[in-house]
Amino acid sequence: SSTAAALELVPGVWSESTGGVAGANIMVRGLPSGGDAPFVTMSINGAPLYGAQTLSFFEQSTIFRIDETIATTEALRGGPSSVFSNGEAGLTTNFNLIKGTDQTKGRVKYSTSDYGLQRVDGVLSGPVGDKLYYMVGGYFRTSPGIRNTQFNSEDGQQVTLQLTKVFDKGVINVFSRITDDHGQWVLPMALGTGNNLGTYSPLGNSTRYRTLQINAQGDSATYDFSRGRGWQGAISGLNFDYNLGSGWTVRDNLSYTKGNADTYGFVPNGNPMSVSALKAKLGTNTIQTVGGKSLSSGYVQSYGSWVVLKELESLTNDISLTKDVENHKLTIGAYQAYWTTNDFWTLGNHIGVENTTNGDILLGGRAIADSISGHWEVDNQGTPVFVGGSWNYGLNEAGDSRVFAIYAGDSWQLNEKVRLDLGLRYHFFNLNFTLDHGSHPDGVTDLTASLDGDDWAGTAAINYAVNEDFGVFARGSKGLFYPNFDNIREGNNYNLTEGTLQDGTIESSLFNQYELGLKYEHKILSLFLTGFVNTVEIYDGGVGSTFAAAQLKTRTFGTEVDAGLSVDDFKIKLTGTLQSGEITESPNAPETVGNKIWRQPGVQFRLAPSYDFQLSNNLNATLYGAFRYVGTRWNDRDNSYELDSYTKLDIGLNVATAGGLTFNISGDNITDSEGLTEGDPRDPAAKNGRPLFGRSINFSISVDF
Repeated sequence: SSTAAALELVPGVWSESTGGVAGANIMVRGLPSGGDAPFVTMSINGAPLYGAQTLSFFEQSTIFRIDETIATTEALRGGPSSVFSNGEAGLTTNFNLIKGTDQTKGRVKYSTSDYGLQRVDGVLSGPVGDKLYYMVGGYFRTSPGIRNTQFNSEDGQQVTLQLTKVFDKGVINVFSRITDDHGQWVLPMALGTGNNLGTYSPLGNSTRYRTLQINAQGDSATYDFSRGRGWQGAISGLNFDYNLGSGWTVRDNLSYTKGNADTYGFVPNGNPMSVSALKAKLGTNTIQTVGGKSLSSGYVQSYGSWVVLKELESLTNDISLTKDVENHKLTIGAYQAYWTTNDFWTLGNHIGVENTTNGDILLGGRAIADSISGHWEVDNQGTPVFVGGSWNYGLNEAGDSRVFAIYAGDSWQLNEKVRLDLGLRYHFFNLNFTLDHGSHPDGVTDLTASLDGDDWAGTAAINYAVNEDFGVFARGSKGLFYPNFDNIREGNNYNLTEGTLQDGTIESSLFNQYELGLKYEHKILSLFLTGFVNTVEIYDGGVGSTFAAAQLKTRTFGTEVDAGLSVDDFKIKLTGTLQSGEITESPNAPETVGNKIWRQPGVQFRLAPSYDFQLSNNLNATLYGAFRYVGTRWNDRDNSYELDSYTKLDIGLNVATAGGLTFNISGDNITDSEGLTEGDPRDPAAKNGRPLFGRSINFSISVDF
């Protein structure tokens, strides 16, 4: 259903994919995060999609869509990644595109569902000429979504073209992936108000369009909130691999990304309120909607129409030389990246809304929204004062950043059983930033920044092969983590070592990780077990939050398991994570020291059995399923409350003919579990949460040729 949903298969990863096709929250190994994916890099053919892992209202799965052009997917946690390429110390997920061969082949696939999905995928690959190959593919889709908004809230198309030229001693590959795809941004919703949590959508025809003030001069613009979160742009790249002779190999991975990753969100603001309570608060007998409805019962809630227009550009290049010398595999390389963002935001813009599916707007505009979300306080003179809950925040901002890094590594086979892996990286960082912000941007620059930094990263590991089936390893890594534009906007200067924000030097945040593991694989059984501990320093903030941003240091211990059993036609796969992390230091929020890492479960596992059987000589089938358990999680860094554990069950049947025709039917969340993947990250005290999507049935038919 989304790129982030695929990461639910990876041990050590907590992926909140219930926000829709874009804009997930992805956490790794207890590394603290208030949202998005600050420790996750995604790449195509080994080239990162964007220079930074995350920005406000953006993480890299936002600009990537899985389709039939993907050949393989790789996910690497920890390991040597802190040294090579972009130096990602968390999770690197690489998607390898299908490459053409001498044989022309392809696939056409049609998918539908019980909620009105219509999707067509296709891919074709083959030869163009002598050792020159092509691959072209993509998809078109449209859907009202499981959470029906009264319009098609999920629309998009994508096309990918790749050319591959094979030489006697190497290969060069170029690709471009053009996407125009968006989907509803699903946000926390009111709990306990009688709505069906699996299908409820507050957004509908009544709230689809809003005309909003966009600057301090009073100009306005009309926005269509059916656009949700999406990506309209292109990701292109080049891959080069060539054997120079005498044991030397040169490799280069380049990517260029340009486009718009915009967000149109219908965001809850505080608790729901009963209609009777609102009547009493206002001293009126009538609550009416813009559409003419008089409300006598039920609930209402304040909602904000948030617009984030984000223009992105990125160029990355990773070149390396590898030399095989006796028992050594030596690598030296250089990584460069340049990326920009140009943003316009208007947040807040609150209105009162009927708390039903596709609810109508209440008459009264901002004033009635204030009445729903506001409260009384006593001022310094002891006088009761009403504080409205509505607010506005807008900005125009522009930022660009650069990285240049050199690295070296050695894989040293000490003997037939012991291998030593070493790596070292030196990393140069530069950031420039300009900001105009306030309730609305007014054309006056409020903040500028120009910062530089340099630091090193390193890794060392020892691998011991006990025998052909069993091995153990130990690794230690020091990673790098520099601030992004949003940290600067939020006042993050805790790592400023010299000068000022306008002309200063910063140091990298703390990031250390240690791993100890074993690998066993023999006939019917495989087992990969990894223990880890990490210490990390971050700056935790949140756009539109009721809590203040703060510097934090954390430590997490954990264990990952990835096991498989295969007996004849029966297979079962177990992946899981046990972890426990806490805040160890916080100068800005000392009351949080000792609190547990938030938003991530201490226990999660996925059990996935499958059974292959034959229906006839030309008809083979696979029955499969997945049972997922997610443990309790703290909602926020203050550990205000715990989200309950939940389970989720999926099943499916795949039937394939000898002629290349395949039928698939699958049920997602067949028990209609209402487990919450998050509370309300912007207001932890509010009785809002984001539940799983309700039960859905999907069907597809494909033909390979």
